[in-house]
Amino acid sequence: MKLIETKLINQEECLVSTHLPWPCYHGKVRDCYQLKDKLLLVSTDRISAFDRILGVIPYKGQVLTQLSAWWFEKTQEIIANHFIKLITPNSMLVKCCQPLPIEVVVRGYITGTTQTSLWTLYQQGQREFAGYRLPEHLSKNQPLATPIITPTTKDIHDRPLSRLELNTLPFLQAGEWEMIEKTALALYQFANQLLAPTGLILADTKYEFGRDKNGKIILIDELHTPDSSRYWSLENLKKSLANQLEPESFDKEILRLWYKKHTNPYQDSELPEPPLELIQTVSAKYQQLYQLITQQIFLKEPASCVESLASSLNKL
Repeated sequence: MKLIETKLINQEECLVSTHLPWPCYHGKVRDCYQLKDKLLLVSTDRISAFDRILGVIPYKGQVLTQLSAWWFEKTQEIIANHFIKLITPNSMLVKCCQPLPIEVVVRGYITGTTQTSLWTLYQQGQREFAGYRLPEHLSKNQPLATPIITPTTKDIHDRPLSRLELNTLPFLQAGEWEMIEKTALALYQFANQLLAPTGLILADTKYEFGRDKNGKIILIDELHTPDSSRYWSLENLKKSLANQLEPESFDKEILRLWYKKHTNPYQDSELPEPPLELIQTVSAKYQQLYQLITQQIFLKEPASCVESLASSLNKL
């Protein structure tokens, strides 16, 4: 079997999957390899939405990996994380941790298109969200009075957790949820403060936590990527609110909105692959986001750079 599978899209080589010589768990986007007491996380170019893999986006894995590494470095004074170092532009070495089976979603705006999004649930009449009560007569994409946290389970289909459930989770000790909640809000607020000069807004984002070998809760998974977050332009948001339009996105919402317009993503048994124009738009927006946040030029590397891992990591 080949070490990697690739696909050409508009003459750009995309990383579809990897088959390196270590025990592996293939997630929707990342291939996770066990290396003794460490993990190798390879971000492929696969893109998922509505609990499905929908295709591949050129350079997506490289943006996710490098942007996560950038944010992990910037936020380590708020909370320790699992990041050790970049290995290739689309892979990183991280500490082994025991993931906590909960997704901690921080939301500063009422928006979204999925079944668990704040706007969808609000439209259905829900006003209570994990201890927070939202007022009547909110409009889509409107800023909330204060950021809120809407945690969900990490099941096949995410399920919102109530405040009562949060206080009785068997994998958390007394006071740990409060620490996670405080940390998530601090990370979100820090990100928006750092983004202010760029004109970007982090509208909402997802955090995941795990226990390291000493039982300490640290930040894991990815961080503030366009797969796990919603990024808007502040100037464009103001215009879109005034005209009741969708704000310009620099994230996966571009893809979700297309599928919601052209398909029924929760009912259709099969979904089409994204059209070429949409693929190119998403790829360009991901790269643009990286450059706006980091103020660095995004350097494109061949997807096949991951092939060097098999020999270089045997030396670790």
